Amino acid sequence: MPRLLADITPLRESPAFRRLYFGTALSAIGSNLTLVAVSLQVYEITQSSLSVGLIGLYALVPLIVAGLYGGAIADAHDRRKVALFSAIALWGTTIAIAAQAWIGVENVWLLYILIGIHSGAAGINQPTRTAIIPRLVRSELLPAANALSMITFGLAFTVGPMLAGLLIAQVGYGWTYTIDVVTFTAALWALFKLPAMPPEGPVRRAGIATVLEGFRYLGTRPNIRMTFLIDLAAMVMAQPRVLLPAVGAVLIGGGEFTVGVLLAAGAVGAVLAGLFSGPLGRIHRQGRAVQWSVASWGASVSGFGLVVVMAGSSPDGQVTPWIIPAALCLLLAGISDSVSGVFRSTILQSATPDAMRGRLQGVFIVVVAGGPRLGELLGGGGAEWLGEGWTAVWGGLLCIALVVVLAKWQPRFGQYDSRHPEP
Repeated sequence: MPRLLADITPLRESPAFRRLYFGTALSAIGSNLTLVAVSLQVYEITQSSLSVGLIGLYALVPLIVAGLYGGAIADAHDRRKVALFSAIALWGTTIAIAAQAWIGVENVWLLYILIGIHSGAAGINQPTRTAIIPRLVRSELLPAANALSMITFGLAFTVGPMLAGLLIAQVGYGWTYTIDVVTFTAALWALFKLPAMPPEGPVRRAGIATVLEGFRYLGTRPNIRMTFLIDLAAMVMAQPRVLLPAVGAVLIGGGEFTVGVLLAAGAVGAVLAGLFSGPLGRIHRQGRAVQWSVASWGASVSGFGLVVVMAGSSPDGQVTPWIIPAALCLLLAGISDSVSGVFRSTILQSATPDAMRGRLQGVFIVVVAGGPRLGELLGGGGAEWLGEGWTAVWGGLLCIALVVVLAKWQPRFGQYDSRHPEP
């Protein structure tokens, strides 16, 4: 059993990583509280689902711009300072969001602006924090460190939304946002306690030229490039999240309850993958592991689609037993996505020189944020034509087909060996 459970050696060996890990875990739950609460507050103010959907647009654009430019900043300056200052900006924005709730402003445009600033600060903070990790743990422990991060990710996306609904109902928006303000101090303390992390090698001033330099470098490194392309294949072709409201409303039934269960199933899968990630540290053919896990994601989404097709429709809108196999499919999808994320992050961190890590982590953040958005657009359009079930079936199959095509196009990626990392 100990060989199956998550390897906590990075937490034992590195006090700095331990502080950063627990600080990030606590603040991630608080951040999800805020994101869900903002969505509910915008709907309460406007009574419009379109207004709620616009939150994603106002958050995505600053995240893309700041993610790309923030990576260049992280490569040009002391990463501890970059992470700390951007975290202070995140904290300040959260304080402002809490303040508007306490004062009772009820202005949706103010919320859009604050979420945009928050997302831009996150676009700088996230790639910088991720680029810091290889300096805190040994290279052979990177899979274990990334698997531990997946536990945090899954818990935050499970506990945060559940607590948000409960807290808003019981204590209101002001206290809910204030909890995020308090929990974020743990992340600030962890970053403050980090040692100085000046850039290694020649330093170039951050700007458009250095951002483009990162893209040029990515264009000459096929193994690193493949980690982005294969993730796009999964997220663009087989993103089931946009299908869930219709699945809950008409097909499997159960409405918001079903949507919550299905969303939680994917997050629980990520947690389980992290908890039982012990064997991942012993896998050296990490490129092959990414290929298999992304193919497994596609198969799981296709399985979910088949369940929806067989479920037909719920005539009275009540939840049907089909929710069980549907949740199991998304649980497997969450496990597959988590394993893929562990190895993609490890390859990116190991095969990228320190001087480029910030910029490529910035590209990583853009891919992770933008891919699912494009996938939701395609999935929504496909559902209008094929229906929700068949859209998921064909999306999963197309994902698998693209994995095969990419494997044939770039066979070196399947041969990638963590003991001899080649970009």
